[in-house]
Amino acid sequence: MLCAGRYIPPGLRRPTEGADGTQEDVVKLTRQLKGLINRMSEQNMSTVLDSIEEIYRKHRRHDVTSSLTTLIIDGISSHAMLLDSFVVLHAAFVSSMHKLIGVEFAAFVVQNTVSSYELHLQNYESGVPSPHGSEKSEDLGKECSNLIVLLSELYNFQVISCILLYDIIRHLLSKELSEFRVELLLKILRNSGQQLRQDDPSALKDIVALAQSSIAKQADDLSSRTKFMIETLTNLKNNKIKKNATQHQGGDAVERMKKFLSGLSKKRHVQAHEPLRVSLDDLRSAETKGKWWLVGAAWGGDPLVDQQHDASTKRTEAAVEDTSKTTLVKLARQQGMNTDIRRSIFVVLMSSDDYLDACERLAQLNLSEVQQREIVRVILHCCGNEKSYNPYYSLVYQQLCQTAHSYKITLQFCLWDFLRDLGETNVGGAEVIKNLKDEDGRFEVKNISSSRMKNVAKAYGWWISKDCSSLTILKPVDFTLLKPQPRKFLKELFVQIFVASQASSPMLTNNSNEQSSRNRGAVEEIFMKATKIENLGLGLIFFLSHAFKEEEGLMKWASTVARETLQTGMDAIPSL
Repeated sequence: MLCAGRYIPPGLRRPTEGADGTQEDVVKLTRQLKGLINRMSEQNMSTVLDSIEEIYRKHRRHDVTSSLTTLIIDGISSHAMLLDSFVVLHAAFVSSMHKLIGVEFAAFVVQNTVSSYELHLQNYESGVPSPHGSEKSEDLGKECSNLIVLLSELYNFQVISCILLYDIIRHLLSKELSEFRVELLLKILRNSGQQLRQDDPSALKDIVALAQSSIAKQADDLSSRTKFMIETLTNLKNNKIKKNATQHQGGDAVERMKKFLSGLSKKRHVQAHEPLRVSLDDLRSAETKGKWWLVGAAWGGDPLVDQQHDASTKRTEAAVEDTSKTTLVKLARQQGMNTDIRRSIFVVLMSSDDYLDACERLAQLNLSEVQQREIVRVILHCCGNEKSYNPYYSLVYQQLCQTAHSYKITLQFCLWDFLRDLGETNVGGAEVIKNLKDEDGRFEVKNISSSRMKNVAKAYGWWISKDCSSLTILKPVDFTLLKPQPRKFLKELFVQIFVASQASSPMLTNNSNEQSSRNRGAVEEIFMKATKIENLGLGLIFFLSHAFKEEEGLMKWASTVARETLQTGMDAIPSL
């Protein structure tokens, strides 16, 4: 009768069956693989690959892969000086196994190579002695140098992509450039510079900018090798470098091994694998977040923790945005924005990048035609409150009036409101004045300062000169009975019209008497529209004759042209 014992999973059976036997198998396997690797050359590469494929069929894949990886990395990093052809041979071997065995082999080799490289680099920079006991100072750090050459050759043989190599370059540039780091950078540039530029030229530009910013901090004590490295990088970016300038000693060997790899698919069944597109961060976090580049090994950590972290980040960003909006809303209330629509418009105007961005965001508010009138009122209110004239508001309205005619109507009524605030209570007609008490859309401005008057005049002067409005908006004004403050405002308005008619930008209208150009046609076009209304034309002739009779320069010339244009147009009116 058979007695059933406790079930033991296969992964736990081997220790109980005898660890000594397993250890002996691994030692024999390692000795066998080491003999093949030591005998490997360009001529017998194919024979060595056949033997290793046979070993893979007889032993556990992980044991063979880990043993091969250890032999390769130890062989590369334990020597003080290596011929480039030796490293090229081993890189070509890894690329061949990548095609024949699968992506698991290449991924294991790359991960362990990068880990060994970072460990040696850290030990060198922290002063930890080499485990191989090298006493010569010139041999220190050769492990890093050899491993960086191996990685660059793996890139040349399409085992890894440019992503990992660019990450290594960025890591080398992240700290102060020492002689050793410059040497490692030059190794990469000599071995793979041209290929890096072909694969991702934009990343190369970023690398050059990073290198220049890194050396800017130590510009006084740059070594000749550092200067040569920067010059090589710049020439590589500009494609001004000769091919043989970056060609290393093993260049001929690389070309021969590339031919061997291309012919490998004709003799054997090769699995078509793309280069590993892993980054340096992916390899560093492989033990915690998994290896997404291997089938069945992808694990992204705890999704609940990641979601909580993302949610907290979003909440923080939203809190910062809400804080800025809250500050603007408080400022809007202080500025007299007494409705939600006005406050929304104010926040958009104050937080936009430029006038185009402001117009786009105002359109996204989806305001009705009646609500759009508030945009003009808020623009004028903000423009008047500025300590000095800000052309931003003029450009916002200029852009808006191209989308709807209703903005021009609102601008006309806003000017009439402003003139009434200045004391011209009859402006706007009897019906408008009668309904003033029922109107709650106006801002409460107790005192109109000279700066507000000048800012509004500049804004209207620009809009009228650029056909966003016309002089016909002044038709209810009686120019013969003007009070002092409205007279001052209207004179400033015409000054700004004359200046703006000769300028291409509202930012060029500050110096009214320094305009060198004289465009008569622009002035005539503005004032010709006023001749359609006889009373307005006569009033403008009267006002310009008295207000500008003592002016000189541009003002005298422009007012004369305006009067002549009005007189010419007025003579034609009776015959119509």
